[in-house]
Amino acid sequence: MHPSTEKNRDSIYIALNYQNNIELSIIIPAKNEENSLEILYKSIINVLDCVEKSYEIIFINDGSTDNTQHIIEKINASDKRVVGIELRKSFGQTPALAAGIDHARGNVFVLMDADLQNDPKDIPRLLAKIDEGYDVVSGWRKDRKDKLITRRIPSIIANYCLAHLAKTPIHDLGCALKAYRRDILEGINIYGDMHRYLPIYARMRGAKIAEIVVTHHRRKFGKSKYGLSRVFKVVVDIFTIQFFAHFLTKPMRIFGTTGIVLAIIGTIMATYLALTKLIYGLQIGNRPLLIFSVLFILVGVQLVGLGILGELLSRNYFESQGRKTYSIKKLLS
Repeated sequence: MHPSTEKNRDSIYIALNYQNNIELSIIIPAKNEENSLEILYKSIINVLDCVEKSYEIIFINDGSTDNTQHIIEKINASDKRVVGIELRKSFGQTPALAAGIDHARGNVFVLMDADLQNDPKDIPRLLAKIDEGYDVVSGWRKDRKDKLITRRIPSIIANYCLAHLAKTPIHDLGCALKAYRRDILEGINIYGDMHRYLPIYARMRGAKIAEIVVTHHRRKFGKSKYGLSRVFKVVVDIFTIQFFAHFLTKPMRIFGTTGIVLAIIGTIMATYLALTKLIYGLQIGNRPLLIFSVLFILVGVQLVGLGILGELLSRNYFESQGRKTYSIKKLLS
């Protein structure tokens, strides 16, 4: 065989072997971050080249209108450890992360922002915790460099509510810098703004979670894409997470129980009014209590029906996808 052919074959083998043995995937969604990407890329490789792990860096262009895509292509051309994903339009941070996770090949995923507020120097510390046996390691921006009124105070309140309601020991769910074992994210489909709450969903699957204090830098370029409007989204998210945490596999518990209680209250009120009419001959047609009794009974019946529909949908959700209502960490046979 010709030496050059043998050399090419060896090169292809090494490349394929590298692709199949990637230990770490750095997943970074970016929208209009042309000024940050090259700086971030150089910082990451300076850190990871000192870590004895094979890695890839995945940049996801979430519908940028600036030069972000060109920068990603330029970096990819110079370093094949860099993967570039361009979305057709701006779908949002959660779908962008989902695209990165779906195409990641590593055994551990590290998620981070592209705006240089997360520090790549914290990545080895996240990985050290993963090596200790944790499934999820979340960053905590204890000394946060954001605006007090519009960012920090709403975040503190939201994190307190979410952490206590979901019983997840994390101070800063909004911190983008997190590390996950691959297997803990497999089977979790993320929608809406769900990426912030991945540790909560991971805990539902029995994940072992740790949190470490990480460095947070002031934003150097552009402006934040979040504001006070996030507060209202968080309120909705609280209810969504509570439902998924406690009632996804048993929706009848919440809808059925509430419906039965309302129907009983309505029936008691209606019975009282009927007895008042029959025994004392009083007029009840113009009494507000009559309206409330009918309303409570109707709403109660509807909620019970909704609970039954929820049970059917829950079963369809798991059975149609062949999914289980449990997650196995280890199987010994």
